[in-house]
Amino acid sequence: MAENKSIPKTMWEPIAHEERNKEKISRPSVTYWQDAWRRLKQNKLSMLGLIMIAILFTLAIFGPMIANHTYSDQDLNLTNIPPRFEIYKIDKDTFVHVRRDYTLIQVSEDGEILGKVEETEDNIFQRYRAYKIEGKDIKLDYSLAAKNKDKPNAKKFMLLSDGEELIPYKKVFNKTYWFGTDALGRDLFIRVLYGARISLTVAIVAALVNFFIGVLYGGISGYMGGKVDNVMMRIVDIVSTVPLMLYVIMLMVVMGAGLKTIIIALGLTYWVRMARIVRGQVLSLKEQEYVLAAKTLGASTWRILIRHLIPNAMGPIIVALTMQIPSAIFTESFLSFIGLGVSAPMASWGTLASDALGGLRTYAYQLFFPSIAICITMLAFNFLGDGLRDALDPRLRK
Repeated sequence: MAENKSIPKTMWEPIAHEERNKEKISRPSVTYWQDAWRRLKQNKLSMLGLIMIAILFTLAIFGPMIANHTYSDQDLNLTNIPPRFEIYKIDKDTFVHVRRDYTLIQVSEDGEILGKVEETEDNIFQRYRAYKIEGKDIKLDYSLAAKNKDKPNAKKFMLLSDGEELIPYKKVFNKTYWFGTDALGRDLFIRVLYGARISLTVAIVAALVNFFIGVLYGGISGYMGGKVDNVMMRIVDIVSTVPLMLYVIMLMVVMGAGLKTIIIALGLTYWVRMARIVRGQVLSLKEQEYVLAAKTLGASTWRILIRHLIPNAMGPIIVALTMQIPSAIFTESFLSFIGLGVSAPMASWGTLASDALGGLRTYAYQLFFPSIAICITMLAFNFLGDGLRDALDPRLRK
């Protein structure tokens, strides 16, 4: 029978704390895109931009569907009504608003527009208008406007009820037209939403053109190299030397002004920068070992380009794509602003800004809303682009 041999206690040594945790997995394994999304979520401005873009798309798609007006509906009796205005109390349930052209609009106490009040007398010589509202004689005397035209803060009119001057009751928000109305009585809120549709359509077209033309063209040029690369890049140089404005003007001569002309012009020119970016990425990637391994296994040129090179260059591609979208939106707005974009009665942010210039000093809100829409959209895409640039850079991975 074998003897029981005990192991001396001196042979047992406790494991150091560092050795104990050496093989411990500090975090679960994640893919490149999972890690990029994790880092993107840590960037508050980028997430803010992403949320703003999602809200913009939602409003542009569904907002006009549930609205009571369309972008072309006009009511010349309700022109130039601001989004917030003063009201005057005639009696218990009757309120009016005095417009800049010294006419009366009947409103509710909470700001709902009820309609224009028809005058019973319009004396242009003594500068007053008379009304009959709920049995009361209302007189709107605007003779002070001429006397105080050089005094911005001076009183311009008096509103009298049975000879007694009325004072403003309170200020209310416009419940019928949230952003007010324009010079033709159209709902500015709905027109801004339709402008968002046009701008986002241009953004989507620019993204698709960049992705399907610029990426493939630059990828083929960079991978083939040699004379093929030289010829393809000279074509890019020729296309980029002609200004976008000239393309738009030439297309307008043939096709006329409109959204289709802008989309075709962007399609002809906006892929150039993306092609150069992708070419540079492919030139640096095509000498990698995995490309040589794919060639050794008999992979075709097309397969190597589509399955290996372009996916490995997707980080810079997505960043460039995100940064070029606001540029396309601003280009469309600028062309519409100078009269080379969409034609009336369609609503584009640039068209709305151009229409508002004539009444800038009197109706500044008509320029404010399309301008702030352009600013918010461009900032949102730029915030998202900056965040993607940091999130997709593997050198910043922690």
